[in-house]
Amino acid sequence: MTLRTVGIVGAGTMGQGIAIACGAAGLDVLVLERSPEAARQAMAGIVECLDNDIAKWRRTESEKKAILARVRLAEALGALEAAQLVVEAVPDDLELKVAIFRELDRVCPPEDVLATNTSALSVSEIAARTERPDRILGLHFLAPVPTVPLVELVRGLRTSEATFRAALEFVRLLGKTGIEVYEYPGYVTTRVILPFINEAMYVVMEGVATAEAVDTSMRLGYGMPLGPLALADRMGLDEVMRWMQHLFDELGDLKYRPCPLLRKMVRAGRVGVKAGGGFFDYDEHGRMKGAPEGR
Repeated sequence: MTLRTVGIVGAGTMGQGIAIACGAAGLDVLVLERSPEAARQAMAGIVECLDNDIAKWRRTESEKKAILARVRLAEALGALEAAQLVVEAVPDDLELKVAIFRELDRVCPPEDVLATNTSALSVSEIAARTERPDRILGLHFLAPVPTVPLVELVRGLRTSEATFRAALEFVRLLGKTGIEVYEYPGYVTTRVILPFINEAMYVVMEGVATAEAVDTSMRLGYGMPLGPLALADRMGLDEVMRWMQHLFDELGDLKYRPCPLLRKMVRAGRVGVKAGGGFFDYDEHGRMKGAPEGR
């Protein structure tokens, strides 16, 4: 497969990051959102992210212009026919993803690779609803996509070797390391990190230490760049609860049962950075209020 154009369905935080990573690697990018207004907001988010990189000396103005020249908005799903690989990056809702993949299966050439960025759902179940289960796999990027050098390549039950190799070349083209994962609830990164985050929430709920103290202990004691609760805020507490509930339902292990404090915060609308507050408070740029520069 000669990869020239990548399609992205869903341009929230993850989709925007994938678009930037692809544009920076010299690939043309077609971004599809659910409405013209959402598409405009997505492009504004991409521009803001690039401007932040320039402010931190990570990119130059010319690099920003080159990336933006490669990223275009698609008006309809049919426009993604021009892509050789399509990454779906909508929220982790199985039926929503299945509906998107059925449409992609209909409009994209049969040799195209279709990938889902799901963090926990079954790639095999999504693929089984299409006519090309051998050309479907999971590409689990981690946020922030432009800077995290890891991607999980998740094989579904019928993912072909050719599909896996094509996806691995794509990941390497982005300058990232791909790890091979055989489908299992939570894969590697999600399965390992969620119990850690959940236990940190229990420590706060039980009054052992404040959220700030918990995160400080993990950052200074174990060299983590971000504490577990700040990480959960960035992931979105609603998403964390959705993933944990999925793992609990799939595996039945109590270590995946969402902490009651997590449920309470989600019900109260304190779901993290995107809402301006979770375990910590954030400004309109997603920076933690009262935190030292850089956090």
